Amino acid sequence: MIRNMQFIRGKLFLMLLVGLLGATSARAETIEKRPYPAIVYQQIEQSNPPRKIFVANIDLTNPDVQIRVSRAGKDPDGDGEWETTLQPPTKIAKRENFEVVINGDFFGAKNTKDAEGKKSGYVEGVWAKVLGPDVTDGELWGPATKDTRPSLIVREGNKVSIEPLKDPPKDALQVIAGSDIIVRNGENVAKKKGDFATTQHPRTAVGIADDGKRLVMVVVDGRRKDRVGMQLTELADLMKSLGCKEAMNLDGGGSSEMAIRNPETGQLEVKNSPSDHRERAVASVLGISIKGAKRVGSEVNASKKD
Repeated sequence: MIRNMQFIRGKLFLMLLVGLLGATSARAETIEKRPYPAIVYQQIEQSNPPRKIFVANIDLTNPDVQIRVSRAGKDPDGDGEWETTLQPPTKIAKRENFEVVINGDFFGAKNTKDAEGKKSGYVEGVWAKVLGPDVTDGELWGPATKDTRPSLIVREGNKVSIEPLKDPPKDALQVIAGSDIIVRNGENVAKKKGDFATTQHPRTAVGIADDGKRLVMVVVDGRRKDRVGMQLTELADLMKSLGCKEAMNLDGGGSSEMAIRNPETGQLEVKNSPSDHRERAVASVLGISIKGAKRVGSEVNASKKD
């Protein structure tokens, strides 16, 4: 009962903050659902500027919740340069029994240049490597580069933190890396200079709220006539408005995606509209499993159409 009351209070606080967020827009509509007892899903639509925002709030005090980082495909070359093969997030989620999934690390792909839409070479089966430390179930598979990378760390008991890392701590069960810490100690610390920071890209972010009791997973659509993305400072303000005291930016652009399993049908559904107009194959994902969830062998809406 205490755990449930804590999450209810957190939800009420979240609703207030989302209301304040919507007040800054000429029009803001919020759809809110609870597909699982430990998950509150929100879809926020703003008109000025036009935006669609997708939020999954995860109750980390619920014992049925498991957070996991997953590489896309198997290591294609052993001790060689590459660490995984690209796969669409829903395919990874199906294999790993995730009820919620978002794209993860920035990555490089073999013989592939960044491009949008049908021209994108980020397709299933391409060899790839992540650009930061990655740990799954205590096993390091994505070594860090020479520079530190902002990383989400998951320890025993769903204890989470966001820290700059080169080498993951020994007690880390899961680690996934991003590009920038955008909220620290409740303050907006996002970069304000440079094209990457100031362009309104599609974005994916993860944050920590309610003193570590709630994980906030966010995807913002963009690169479309009817919806723009966000600058890093705008993304940080969004994460703050959702109650996050710590938050970081994950890979974005055409990679940005959120899928949630429908609890009634057991099938995965892509919630946002990726800017490639199809799922982009990625190198890693951050997933949430819910004990006892209904799962079936096929997905629906795995390539969302507009």
